[in-house]
Amino acid sequence: MQTLIYPDRRFYREVALIALPVALQGLITIGVNITDTLMIGMLGERQLSAASLATQYMNMFQSFCMGLSMGISVMASRYWGMQELISMKKTITVMFRCCLLLAAFFTLTTGFIPEQIMWMYTKEEDIIAYGVQYLEYCTYSYIFFGLSLTTTVVLRSMKKVKLSLLTSILSFLLNIAGNYVLMFGKLGFPKMGIAGAALSTLLVRMFEFVVICGYLFCGEKRLNYTVRDFFHKAGDLFPEYIRIGFPVLISDIVLALGNNVVMMIIGRIGAAFVAANAIASVVDRLCNIFIQGVSQGSAVITGNTLGQGRSEEVKQQGWAFLGIGIVLGVLSAVVLLLIKKPVILIYHLTDDTAEITQQLMYAMSLTVVFQSANHILTKGTLRGGGDTKALMVADNLFLWMVAIPLGLVTGIVGKASPFFVYVCLKMDNPIKTLWCVMRLRNGKWIKRIHTAGVQEDTAV
Repeated sequence: MQTLIYPDRRFYREVALIALPVALQGLITIGVNITDTLMIGMLGERQLSAASLATQYMNMFQSFCMGLSMGISVMASRYWGMQELISMKKTITVMFRCCLLLAAFFTLTTGFIPEQIMWMYTKEEDIIAYGVQYLEYCTYSYIFFGLSLTTTVVLRSMKKVKLSLLTSILSFLLNIAGNYVLMFGKLGFPKMGIAGAALSTLLVRMFEFVVICGYLFCGEKRLNYTVRDFFHKAGDLFPEYIRIGFPVLISDIVLALGNNVVMMIIGRIGAAFVAANAIASVVDRLCNIFIQGVSQGSAVITGNTLGQGRSEEVKQQGWAFLGIGIVLGVLSAVVLLLIKKPVILIYHLTDDTAEITQQLMYAMSLTVVFQSANHILTKGTLRGGGDTKALMVADNLFLWMVAIPLGLVTGIVGKASPFFVYVCLKMDNPIKTLWCVMRLRNGKWIKRIHTAGVQEDTAV
């Protein structure tokens, strides 16, 4: 009989030591999003809708980078547990090279076809025009953002989370100052409006790159990764990345494409729905920050524990993470219900947009329990165990075969209520939660991993 409670209290302390800084960093990121939403909202609902939709393309790049780095993290956390530093360096090299290729693609597309990018999300000409202004400055931010984001995930696999937290705090303050000065034309700068928000974001991304990547190359003495390591051969570990890490990248790419299809559905329902979703999404992220922290913590702990050869303990920890996910999901639902009205009052919304926002937040409170449970397992425990191929299939099968078709039918064809449309768009979460439980029961989610030049079993 499996229990959802792990007997060793040190396990929960270890989870907290990783999850809390990651959650605090997530809270600061949400603070940035809330600030952007509020300040851009002062310009008008059309500008808010445009920024929300334009940001989706940047979010897709972020999802790709997260997929790349989380795939690498599966290997890196295991190697760090084994103290196999040569293999660790090679995984980072593979990650950087792939990240630069992704950044080049997004830079070129954003620079040359911004109107077509906005057209994917909406056909309203004024929103497209505002969105193109926003995307103009995003063109230059992909390389800085991609390298700092992927490096942050690798540092977390080494249980180094304080630097990224401090960087996020400073970035938050810089973003507020940048928005104020550039959007509204303060301190002698021209009034740039929505373009000022994008330029402020670019400057923040450059700052994060200097701090995070500067630490990896110059401050992390135990690993001692240098610029020369970037140019060393890493081909012997590339097959292992294809086997373990690449399915994570593919999974997150297809998931990101699916989420963009969801935004296309929302964009075609109407500007009021888009604005309401932008506000509700910020609140949703706020309620999920600790879920995200535990998710990343579970991946690191699972990988480190397997790297030390303690596979039986990992099985018990998997059930404990499921229990943590259920508890956090229930707490998030309660918070959503308590804060929905105060949040709506903060924004200057029309009655129609306020009503849609309230319906979406009701729907979120219903789906967040399943979202929490499966997210901690799929993005954390099962992924840390190396079960990446099965996760790639499950993640995308349920999204593309269940959630997206239901969203199309209810939102575009059936013109159903916002509450019902949102529930349908999240219907993959209950199914995925059931699949995760079945995967935990059969124990097939724990996979072997190999080091550079040596095939070594680190799991049963």
